[in-house]
Amino acid sequence: MFNLFLAMVRRDLMLALRQKTDIVQTLFFFAVVVTLVPLGVGAEPNLLRSMAPGVVWVAALLAALLSLPRIFAFDYADGTLEQMVISAEPLSVIVLAKVFAHWLVTGIPITIFTAVFGVMFDLPLEQALVLMLSLLLGTPVLSLVGAIGAALTLGLRAGSVLTSLLVLPLYIPVLIFGTGATVQVAISVSPTAYLMVTAALSFLALAAAPFAISAALRISIQ
Repeated sequence: MFNLFLAMVRRDLMLALRQKTDIVQTLFFFAVVVTLVPLGVGAEPNLLRSMAPGVVWVAALLAALLSLPRIFAFDYADGTLEQMVISAEPLSVIVLAKVFAHWLVTGIPITIFTAVFGVMFDLPLEQALVLMLSLLLGTPVLSLVGAIGAALTLGLRAGSVLTSLLVLPLYIPVLIFGTGATVQVAISVSPTAYLMVTAALSFLALAAAPFAISAALRISIQ
């Protein structure tokens, strides 16, 4: 199963690199959302510092939503996904590999880009590092939970809109604790508790989401 997982991750990464415009589009959208906020609210340093965690997390959430359809859409269009569903290999391992590849090309670049936006929002180094750590721990939830919505709406007209309506309420806990970790640093309180809850949400999603995605894909294929 480990070899299957690695093979699927390698395959999806190669496909993603061939479709570089999708990756660039996601990162560009993230950058535009974060950049427009200072232009709209002004350049007052204290205001920007207080808004930075929420703005970055909301932008990451929206960017993840934008990229969700491509997790299964191409495989569904050419019939590959149907072969995956009926194959003898565990479907949960296959979908977990696909979601992991999606996180590698969205969650990791978004986390790295946050260092630049920390400078733009004039965040102290400690706050910027905690913000990046919260994104690293929390963005797997965006991919795992989002993949459930993407699987449920696969092949439907206006599927992207339906996916957003399904998964946005489920994103609220990780959004609260992810932003809260950086806020705790700003008021000189340890962010450990918030980071631990954020990590726990990722582990919970990791344990449950592959089976939910597999069930959703079987429903969509049928």
